[in-house]
Amino acid sequence: MTGTGLAFPLQADGTTLLPEHLVNLLRLEQFGIAGELLAAFLAAFIVANIMLAMTGVAGPWAKRKITAAFTDRIAVNHLGPAGIGIIIADAVRLLSKENIIPENADRPAYDLAPIVIAGSALLGFAVIPMGSGIHLADPEVGLVFVFAVAGIASIGLVMAGYASGNKYSMLGGLRAVAQNVAYEIPLVVTGMSVVIFAGSLRMSEIVAAQGEPLFSIAGLTIPAWYAIVNPFAFALFLIANFAEVGRNPFDMPEAPAELIAGYQTEYSSVYFVLVYLGEFLHIFLGGAIITTIFLGGPAGPGPEALGIVWFLIKIWGVFLLTQWLRSAVPRVRMDHLIEIGWKGLLVLSFANLFVTIAIVEVIT
Repeated sequence: MTGTGLAFPLQADGTTLLPEHLVNLLRLEQFGIAGELLAAFLAAFIVANIMLAMTGVAGPWAKRKITAAFTDRIAVNHLGPAGIGIIIADAVRLLSKENIIPENADRPAYDLAPIVIAGSALLGFAVIPMGSGIHLADPEVGLVFVFAVAGIASIGLVMAGYASGNKYSMLGGLRAVAQNVAYEIPLVVTGMSVVIFAGSLRMSEIVAAQGEPLFSIAGLTIPAWYAIVNPFAFALFLIANFAEVGRNPFDMPEAPAELIAGYQTEYSSVYFVLVYLGEFLHIFLGGAIITTIFLGGPAGPGPEALGIVWFLIKIWGVFLLTQWLRSAVPRVRMDHLIEIGWKGLLVLSFANLFVTIAIVEVIT
């Protein structure tokens, strides 16, 4: 990696990861280190705003519309076409509320927790190849990096639960840690089976390895996406990812019936917005990881310029699946949740890893 941002080569072969006309437009390398920093900032600004815009649509509007469709109810429909104005209304409503700080709160940890939760998700997008030349950085350990930064959110959850001075929040934080530990290991082990197939931890090379056709049927070419090559690993990764981001049926850390709202009970106004934003950012980050290592990344029919379109369609598909499960599958009891992780997914993920190693050894 020789640089970062919009105007600098990032791939091992020295070629840029961004469209040529954009590079020509933003020739910032002539300004030295200041230009490099500005290019990196502009690139990060674009990617962050794409993700924040999607989260702004998903949380207040898409979540409600999808859940209503699954449960045969009427969702928001009064503010703007199809109720899309609820996004602005919710933003104004939440940000204008009084920010109430608990008397017994540990202020430094209480204030930093929402930033840690949301920031860890945004940081993970730095190594995700989104197509159409949008790729901030491509380190050799890209997959390890994205797993590592996504795991930082667990620290934020503990901070939020502990610093709130509320026993229910503390229980929610502890449940979140127990759940993340139980499912983080199967998630990483299953991801390593993809690395064995691709022969690299670099995200761009994992995507490139899925670019070759697997086989053709009646003129239809089936791509070598790892979701097709190894559907068992794909299913394991999906389940572990849903547990990692705390979506149904694995949302016990914030279960409203048992814990009011878990680690986020004592957060209001802009702090609650950040926590809520972080939750949905992690859903989309999980979708981006699944898309990258199992669904061919930005690959799809048509010119390469449409890569970002296919990438966004795929991660929205993962989001749709999370909302489907939210409406269709009941919440798992906490002891069952831990057993599924330690006694089920952990064993199956290692079995999948050993089988993958054996298959690769036979093939090669």
